[in-house]
Amino acid sequence: MVADQERHVESKMARDRSPIVKMSRREGYALHPKAHKALVKRPGTPGQTSGRFRAKPSQYSLQLREKQKVRRLYGLLERQFRRLMEEASKTSGQSGQVLLRFLEQRADNVVYRSGFAVSRRASRQLVTHGHFELNGKRVDIPSIRLKEGDMLTLRDKSKKSEYFLKIDDVSPHPSDIPSWIKVDRKKFVITVIGVPSREEAEPDINEQLIVEYYSR
Repeated sequence: MVADQERHVESKMARDRSPIVKMSRREGYALHPKAHKALVKRPGTPGQTSGRFRAKPSQYSLQLREKQKVRRLYGLLERQFRRLMEEASKTSGQSGQVLLRFLEQRADNVVYRSGFAVSRRASRQLVTHGHFELNGKRVDIPSIRLKEGDMLTLRDKSKKSEYFLKIDDVSPHPSDIPSWIKVDRKKFVITVIGVPSREEAEPDINEQLIVEYYSR
C-alpha cells in the first residue's frame, strides 16, 4: 500500500525542472518549440568551444544521449523512465517500440498530441491542475496510460477559463493529429480510438540504442 502511494505521488508531482533550451542544446534536439531558434543560433552543446576537436562518440555515449533525449522529450525523471523500460521489456513485442507506445499513451502526451497545448510541459500542467476528466472522473496524474476507448473531456468549470476560451490563439489546431486519437475541438473531447504506431511517434528516435543502454 505504501509503495503504491509513493508511486502515485511520484507520477503526479515528479518532473524535470531543468532549463529546456539548455537541455535541447545538450541533446542537439529541440525538446520544446522555443528551442528551435536557440539551436539554429547556437549550435553545439553548452560549453563547447568553436573549432574544438571532438573525438568520435563511443557506443555507450550514443546510447546514453539517445536515452536522455527521449526521457527529456517526454518529461520523465530517470527513475520513471527506467521503470517504464523494465515494463516494456516484459511486454510482448519489440521493447523499444513498446516503450515509445507507452510514452505516447501518457495522458499529458495525449493532450499535447490533440493540440490543446503547445508543448508537453504545458499539457502536463493542464492535466496536473485537474482540467480534464477521464471517462467522467477528474484526473490529475499526467502519467496515466490511456487505452483504446478512453475519453478525456474538459471539465465544465475549465471551459470558462481564459486559456480555453482563447485556445485557437494560445494553441492553434495542429495539422498532424495522430490517427489513433479523435479530437472534437469545439466540445473539448479527446477519444482514443486505436494504438499508437511506431511511425506516428516522435521522429528521429533510435529506440534500439535505449534498449541497448538498459541491457548493459
